[in-house]
This record gives sequence, structure tokens and C-alpha cells, in this order.
Amino acid sequence: MLASMALVLMMTVPGLALFYGGMVRKKNVLGTLMQSFAITCLVTLLWYVIGYSLAFTPGTPYVGGLSRLFMNGVIYIKDVAAAAATKDTPAVEAVIGKVSVSHLGVTIPETVYAMFQLTFAIITPALICGAFAERMKFSAMLWFMSIWSIIVYAPIAHWMWEPGGWGATAGVLDFAGGTVVHINSGIAALACALALGKRVGFNKEPMAPHNLVLTVIGASLLWVGWFGFNAGSAVAADGRAGMAMAVTQIATAAAALAWMFMEWTVKGKPSVLGIASGAVAGLVAITPASGFVMPTPAVIIGIAAGVICFLAATSLKKALGYDDSLDAFGVHCIGGIVGALLTGVFASTALDGGQAGSVVTQLKGVLATLVYGFVVSYLILKVIDMTIGLRVTEEEEREGLDVSLHGEHVE
Repeated sequence: MLASMALVLMMTVPGLALFYGGMVRKKNVLGTLMQSFAITCLVTLLWYVIGYSLAFTPGTPYVGGLSRLFMNGVIYIKDVAAAAATKDTPAVEAVIGKVSVSHLGVTIPETVYAMFQLTFAIITPALICGAFAERMKFSAMLWFMSIWSIIVYAPIAHWMWEPGGWGATAGVLDFAGGTVVHINSGIAALACALALGKRVGFNKEPMAPHNLVLTVIGASLLWVGWFGFNAGSAVAADGRAGMAMAVTQIATAAAALAWMFMEWTVKGKPSVLGIASGAVAGLVAITPASGFVMPTPAVIIGIAAGVICFLAATSLKKALGYDDSLDAFGVHCIGGIVGALLTGVFASTALDGGQAGSVVTQLKGVLATLVYGFVVSYLILKVIDMTIGLRVTEEEEREGLDVSLHGEHVE
């Protein structure tokens, strides 16, 4: 679990930072890297103060309590299985806050679990940055991510991952974050793209990525780190973790090739940006399914993600006209939906700890995340816009965020 926590942290810094940083124009690369780095620091402190408590302590079916404010009472869990075996609910809550009740038989320090989950709380808002790249004020970004992490991310994590959350009790399957991380961040990304509007010169001026080498390095780090993301969510070094690792690799490869061949067919040439984007789409789609499906369904999930996310990132974006700068919505929200629904189709009881899925149940989880995530995200953005403003001036945008916001530039 310590290794998994480190791998997932690596997904944001440096993984996502480089992945996004390479796709923007040269004048915005430092500002893009800064967003991922600052979010890592900001969310860490918010998680310590209140986020962890709201997400992973007993409360209502919709949000946790306040018993872990400032990580109060987070102690070493000596024997989770023994505590749960007593069936003394108050005693269990007092010792572990129900953190590991869904993993009975696993002994893990709550500090480790809290830090592992922190890395998920970090990367989720960082993913949103892809939608508003090159045009959002840094101050507005900090306010948005702070509020969003507390009133959007923490409750949805509670819904799906805390045993008393309504999603968990309803049987919504989300092994490692299809709804909590990817649909959640992706639909917030769409809200950001709509609230901020298009970049100056969008579809009129060239906006090609300035350094695809950085993007491929970032995608590769995401791929490696994702094994901590998915296999680590088994919260044990066991057969289920091994299968989660295997299907993650298989689905990612299938999605990367599916995107590549789709692009080759449609545009005449396979691009390195395309195959890297396809790999990320596959990683996204297999995330909710990784602890519930076998290898052959993983191939199907990967191919579906590669094809559908390619269409969303090209045809859908062009048809609807929104400026999702780095395809955060097209890859993460659409890929998350594909994975969540196909988890309902392919979830297998043959796996240790596996269970049958239901497409209807999965759809409920997807729709709840989409509606809550979009509406609340859009409201937060509008409040910030009416107070400090969301967007840099046209002059600052043309100059580039590196210089106008941070006083730095890349030679």
C-alpha cells in the first residue's frame, strides 16, 4: 500500500503535469505544470483538515461526519479483522471509522489508507485542468479546486466507497474510481469549458502541442502509476490485486491500438498523441472494472474505450463546439461512463471478492455523478466569476500564462 500510494502520487506529479504540459503551447507550459503541482499541495492540506473526514467516516448516506477533522483519531489499525469480528458497531467505528469494513480480513494502518485515498483526491481535480488550459486565472483555479474538493469530490467518494454511502449500499461497483475520479472530473471539466468559453483564436489560430515528447513521457508515467491506482485498490497483495493489474495492462493496450487504428482510418496517419490518448482512455475505462472483470472482458472494454473516446474527442467536440482544450471531458468522462456501464455487464463472481454487476445500478451511479457534479461545479464557477473573475484578460492570454501569471518563461 505504501508503494501504491507513491505510484498514484506519481500520476499527478510528474505524470499528469508532463502529459498536459506537453500539449499546451510553449507560452503556457509552466503555468500548466504549476496547476498540477499547486493542486497537489492544496488538496493535501484540505484532505488533512476536512476532506478525509467527509469522505471516509460514517455520517449520512450522502456525506461523512466530522470525527476525523484535522485527521483527529487516525491511528494505527492493529487488527481490523478482529475489530470487525466482534460485530460491536460502536467499537468498530471508534477504532477505524469504518474505513476498512469493506475489506474485512485486511490489516492496514488507517494512516496508510488515508494517504492512499489522498492521492486519488489529488489527481481528480488536477484532471479538470485539461479543460480550461491556457485561459483560467490562477487565483480562480485555486478557489475552484478548494471548494470543489470539499463539496463535490468528498461527497461522491463517500457515496461510492464508504460502506454507508448510498452508492455502496445500492451495489454500484466502482473498484478504483470510474465514477469518483473520472466521470466526476470529466463532467466538471465540461462545466469549466462552458463557463470559461473558448480560447482566444480557437479554430482560427494554430494551437498545436509544443512538445509531444513531454506528453508521451507523462502518459507513460500515468500508465505505470495506474497499477498503484487499480491494483492498489484491492488494499492487499492478493489474487484480486493481481487480476486488477493484469486487466489494467490488457485493456490499456487494446484501447491504445483501437484509438490508433481509428485515427489511421479517419485521418490517414497514426499519431503518437493519438496512441498516448488511447492508452489513457483505456486506463480510465478499466478503472471501475479492474477488480471485477476477467481478461477477455478487459479487451472489450479497452476497444470500446479507444473507439468511443476517439469519437468524443474529435467528432463530438467539433459538433458541439466547446473548447475542452486537452480533452478532459472526452477522455475521462466518456471513458469513465463506458467503463462504469460495462462493469455492470462483465462483473464476475468467479473472482475472489467479485460480485455480479447490474447495468441499471451502474447507470444510477453514473447519472447521479453526472448531475451532481455538473450542477454544483457550474454553480461554483459562476460564484467565482461574479466575485474575483474566472478568466485572464485577452492581453494576458495572448502573452501566455507563464509570463502574465507567474513571471517566468521557457527559453
